[in-house]
Amino acid sequence: MLNTLKNIAKDLLAITWIRRIYELVNRIVLESFGSSRFLTHFWYFVSFLTFNREQSAVLRGRRDYYRNKRRDRLSHVELRRNIHRLEKGLIMRPRRDVFARDYITETIEFYEDAVAQHQSAPASMEASEMAWAHDVLAEYFRVSARTDATVEAARERFDSAHFIGEFSGKIPHVKEHLSDIEFDALERLVRQRRSVRWFEQKPVPRELFDKALLIARQAPTACNRLPYEFRIFDEPAAVRRVSSIPFGAAGYGDNIPSIVVVVGKLESYFSPRDRHAIYVDSSLAAMQFILGLETLGLSSTVINWPDFEPLERKMQKELKLRLSDRVVMLIAVGYADPEGQVPYSQKKELDTFRRFN
Repeated sequence: MLNTLKNIAKDLLAITWIRRIYELVNRIVLESFGSSRFLTHFWYFVSFLTFNREQSAVLRGRRDYYRNKRRDRLSHVELRRNIHRLEKGLIMRPRRDVFARDYITETIEFYEDAVAQHQSAPASMEASEMAWAHDVLAEYFRVSARTDATVEAARERFDSAHFIGEFSGKIPHVKEHLSDIEFDALERLVRQRRSVRWFEQKPVPRELFDKALLIARQAPTACNRLPYEFRIFDEPAAVRRVSSIPFGAAGYGDNIPSIVVVVGKLESYFSPRDRHAIYVDSSLAAMQFILGLETLGLSSTVINWPDFEPLERKMQKELKLRLSDRVVMLIAVGYADPEGQVPYSQKKELDTFRRFN
């Protein structure tokens, strides 16, 4: 017994020294190469595998953006972007008599492609997107002064596109005050929302996922692209396979009745400057999705997804993801076990993370 205790003590001492040496080496490297951008570039030139998947994904996404422009698609992200830019121009105060002349021709080209697809195969494209694009363009040309040759040429092409449909009013409008929820009720909801890891073993009706996703899609996104997918798994075998991949579900993965993988779509962007938008937009949607679940009696927990190549490969294979698809997070969903506990999770004080000016 004494020898066993001595061996344990030696192992713990060895682990402590290994940790200290590891931290010392890290501090030396980081202090050295993190001291200037030039040395940082050199460090990542040598250790290029660190961000290799992200770099490849961004480049592949940009490639697919341009490839997709020649394909029939349910949603035309480039059209969505430009139509939303027009919407923002329409709400400016004061609004200029002529605006968007630098991209209106491009927008009409996108619109003509969408109209051609919609007319040849209406079911191949979202009808609501097509109607929105038509209505915003119609409003744009209605209020634009007839003084600019570029805008007038675009107007003629718009009229010649012959969209089959009527004006449906999907244009900028005064904000509606629809909710009777007050601050106290919202605060109770967000305090009710806790990261639940123990669930009752019963299925979640799929219509509840759809209801929560209707809340999620209302979250703001850059130029209204909605550059994400929510991949939902509710078959037990599939749930076990997916939940076993991330580190964050260790110890309770077998208890998860359904799991959602939030996937960012880098094919939505033509420029690397927007490479982080998928994480911002997906996270905004995910939070609204989670709160929507709470109102439906469902609980959830977000499972962190690290950029770790072995796990990335496993998830890519399991979900049949493209290289330009980036997993943002996983969300376990189910009915909370009434006997299950949640961490207290003390939050930071307001003065710690809030600054004015």
